[in-house]
Amino acid sequence: MYSLNNLHLECNSKIKLNFHGGDLSSDSGLFLLKEFADKIGFHQTIKKLFKTEDKADRKHKDYDNLSQILYQILAGYFNDNDADELRNEPVLNVIHHKDGLASQPTLSRFFNRMDESTLEQFDEILKALRTNVYSLKPPKRTLLDLDSTLLPAYGKQEGVNYNFHYGSNGYHPLVCYDGLTGDLLKIKLRNGSVYTSSDVVAFLQPILDEYEKNYPDTEIFLRADSGFAKPELYTQAETNGVSYAIRLKANQTLYKSAETATRRMDELTKDNKLDYAVIYDEFTYQAASWDYPRRVVVKVEKPSNQFTYQYGFIVTNMDLSPQNILRLYNNRGRMENFIKEGKNGFNFSSTSSPRKIVNSNRLQISALAYNLFNWFRRLVLPKSMNKMQIDTIRMKLIKIASRITRSARYLIFKLCSSCPYKKEFIKTLENIRSIPKLE
Repeated sequence: MYSLNNLHLECNSKIKLNFHGGDLSSDSGLFLLKEFADKIGFHQTIKKLFKTEDKADRKHKDYDNLSQILYQILAGYFNDNDADELRNEPVLNVIHHKDGLASQPTLSRFFNRMDESTLEQFDEILKALRTNVYSLKPPKRTLLDLDSTLLPAYGKQEGVNYNFHYGSNGYHPLVCYDGLTGDLLKIKLRNGSVYTSSDVVAFLQPILDEYEKNYPDTEIFLRADSGFAKPELYTQAETNGVSYAIRLKANQTLYKSAETATRRMDELTKDNKLDYAVIYDEFTYQAASWDYPRRVVVKVEKPSNQFTYQYGFIVTNMDLSPQNILRLYNNRGRMENFIKEGKNGFNFSSTSSPRKIVNSNRLQISALAYNLFNWFRRLVLPKSMNKMQIDTIRMKLIKIASRITRSARYLIFKLCSSCPYKKEFIKTLENIRSIPKLE
């Protein structure tokens, strides 16, 4: 039996529970993200640059709705219906200067107002914010990591198709990260059946133009797997002064060109066929579709306890040694972690609308949330935390309990006294305060 006021535990009759604790929040760490966002001009930027084609005078403005969705994602509330459950959440209401957040139907109508023009606005928002962030620490080098991934979908959404490479239905977005910082420079939702490198030249050019205009002293490198091995991309990189390392699909002509490396491996392993061995080499190669020859480096590898060799071919315009070219390319594995964090930690796979244009905008919102967090992570989190992923930071810094008290002049959020990451919270706030306020 339960009384109206208290819940009891059978495991310990001395414990009583109730829901009369007053104004409490479990997401007090969102204030850190809010403080950081204000410092880099985040809210001012979306208020200035974002607007749907909506003439109605609404209580919940477009930029407020966008901000609410972003903070819900940052706190880990991915479901649209979460908005109804969070309407009276104290921290989110204070952040948005409201006494009641937008409901799920309000946000659904907001999503459905999005179109091609809002997609373009997200591009402008990201460029403007990148300018602000890079003004704090201009990049000396940028490493463009190109890739594609599958966003699984299980309905009949527009643009959802079967992708033979992944063996599943979904969308097949094109992504470009900065491999040095983890910043998501661009993402584009595409139909599920398109090839990996489809439209990559048009996708990449605005990024190259932005860096040429805004960051002319930044060295730009590019790496991509064999799905992007197309001469149009090589030419684009060469024309724009980009140093690249792109994997080639092995073929008989490449194997023949690597015969010198193969003979060296034969000689190296003739007396020891069990231990690991590796050889690096290079040669000039011109595929039938190329206008001129290019440098190709090769890695010939014999795994332990195997008699066969494994080959890796990289086309490049860099003068680094073959070993360093392969080392640069192989570090590309970090990008898989970036993509995984985006999917699992920021709901990149939120593609529930039947309309592709709405799903494209949803993806841009998730990407914006990812970038806001990644800037927060690398610029202001203490060293003990600045390599952690969003799920860990949510648990340690965002999901902090607080009680709200009110005085004549102030709202006081009394954070959990036993918080194990109190020092990191305070250090993060100090780091944010050391940043100059950007507009």
